[in-house]
Amino acid sequence: MQWEIVIGLEVHAQLSTQSKIFSGASTAYGAPPNTQACVIDLALPGILPVLNKGAVERAIKFGLSVGAKINSPSIFARKNYFYPDLPKGYQISQYELPVVQGGNIRIPSDGVEKNIRLTRAHLEEDAGKSLHEDFHGMSGIDLNRAGTPLLEIVSEPDMRSSAEAVTYAKTLHALVRWIGICDGNMQEGSFRCDANVSVRPRGTEKLGTRCEIKNLNSFRFLEKAIDYEARRQIEILEDGGTIRQETRLYDAGKDETRTMRTKEDANDYRYFPDPDLLPLEISASWIDQVRSALPELPQVRRDRYMSEFALSAYDASVLTSSRETADYFESAIRQLPAQEKLCANWIMGEISGQLNKEGLEISACPITPSQLAMLLERISDGTISGKAAKTVFESMWNGELEKNVDAIIAAKGLKQISDDSAIEKLVDQVLAANAQQVADYRNGKEKAFNSLVGQIMKATHGKANPAQVNIILKKKLEE
Repeated sequence: MQWEIVIGLEVHAQLSTQSKIFSGASTAYGAPPNTQACVIDLALPGILPVLNKGAVERAIKFGLSVGAKINSPSIFARKNYFYPDLPKGYQISQYELPVVQGGNIRIPSDGVEKNIRLTRAHLEEDAGKSLHEDFHGMSGIDLNRAGTPLLEIVSEPDMRSSAEAVTYAKTLHALVRWIGICDGNMQEGSFRCDANVSVRPRGTEKLGTRCEIKNLNSFRFLEKAIDYEARRQIEILEDGGTIRQETRLYDAGKDETRTMRTKEDANDYRYFPDPDLLPLEISASWIDQVRSALPELPQVRRDRYMSEFALSAYDASVLTSSRETADYFESAIRQLPAQEKLCANWIMGEISGQLNKEGLEISACPITPSQLAMLLERISDGTISGKAAKTVFESMWNGELEKNVDAIIAAKGLKQISDDSAIEKLVDQVLAANAQQVADYRNGKEKAFNSLVGQIMKATHGKANPAQVNIILKKKLEE
């Protein structure tokens, strides 16, 4: 039997506010345990939550970016469960009327664009954290994260492979960073994924029983966890067993998922409207204000690069993988008109390669867009060859001669020979010294031409303009 994997993701994006969603306590990362938990976060008697306007604004910004409906009123609810790291005994979340309803994310899949539907995106507070190390067999509770603002983004089960799920998660990750609502730092827990995975016989419509894999904090772990869980479910079904709905954890060391607890349904949490929080009214004027401040969105910019600059879908997608990369590209091409493809190739090639090698973001690139534009201008005007440009690039990266392109070219003697008469003399010398290869070419052996070009380039230490060499050599051979 052929099986189909069905995947939906729940992503928790920590919103980039400086204070928590219902209190003024700091959200800064890395503070000593329990130093950023105020009386509201600790749920001391008599306290009342006060909603953070910045968190709501970030939720609206996300909703507008994915073409969703912004609900008004929007209701906060109490989600009841009892964990040691949840001081109140309930989590303030949203259920029936979230801030964001619907929307979609477009992703590339198998060479075409696929639409992933969003169910909702709702605001909620984070819980604390249980610590199990260095406590002599006991556990400790750190409530610094309690009350940290989260936007939980829930997709429909529209993904059919771990690769699609990773592409969706990466696209979502890039979007929340692009619009500035989340820093996307997965190591610090700012962007976490829960994967709902089920399998069904291919061609059927009924969904299988799903299992949820919690707290996946890397794209690699997301992919591996889904692949393992799908294999596990298929093996059980093919052996005649049944899948039990449950919550599971992924063990990266063993590359396997394991049972965490039986999966709860919504009614197990006994949701009801929080009596301490009034319905959230979001006015049309507020929505318009947020919309007017939105940057050009990744998909819009991607489409513009394809239509305006004739870039391929792949190139446009890479260049808009982050807002910083897209801004770097646009800053460079403003100083280098009609060379968008050349600029794109260098950003995706040399720039990206060196950044990856040194573990840097493009915002920390030691070569500015202006300096890259000057280097590429020297390629396009024939001053240096593409090969020589890589030598200049390396010198610029290392800070030589204050990264002055022309100074580096002069100091290293890299200026390209573009004088027709000088190249013609070199061609004549090579032809005179290689009569046999000349005869071979004239007898139909095309490889002889490349050999002659190679000898000319060798004689000039690679400085001759290759395009001119080809034109002049071909003309001489055909005389």
